[in-house]
Amino acid sequence: MAEKAEESSPNFFKRHWEGWKGFYSDRFAFLENYSKFVKRDKPLPSWSQSDVEEFIASDPVYGPTLRTAREAVKFGLAGSAIGAVSTSAMAWKYSRSPHGALLSFAAGAVFGWTFGHEVGNHWLQLYRLDTLTAQAKFMEWWEKKSEGRY
Repeated sequence: MAEKAEESSPNFFKRHWEGWKGFYSDRFAFLENYSKFVKRDKPLPSWSQSDVEEFIASDPVYGPTLRTAREAVKFGLAGSAIGAVSTSAMAWKYSRSPHGALLSFAAGAVFGWTFGHEVGNHWLQLYRLDTLTAQAKFMEWWEKKSEGRY
């Protein structure tokens, strides 16, 4: 009986929550890389393609990784376009429903982006590269450059 009272006590739930909190904080630790860029009082200014190319040329370690990661986006865009057009065309062909075709267009774009991005990951072997760190290093470089410290 004492065991049941202990299981329903606030300490049980607090310990349970702390366990899950630790579990998920380990799984989503990569979000800490971006927190200093996202949680700013003044947002970073927009950058252009020439700024990205300047970083790629200036950083021999993370520059090529960032270039490869940016090339993978083309696969996602192509997959998104193919998925959106093909699924909406099929929906229109068989249902002649505008709202069905529009929903199929949106869903096909999302599914196509996901599939195209996976194809790009394998085609360019992004699983061997640390793209997250390369993007964080670019953000650090851009922060320094935009504030005139670089």
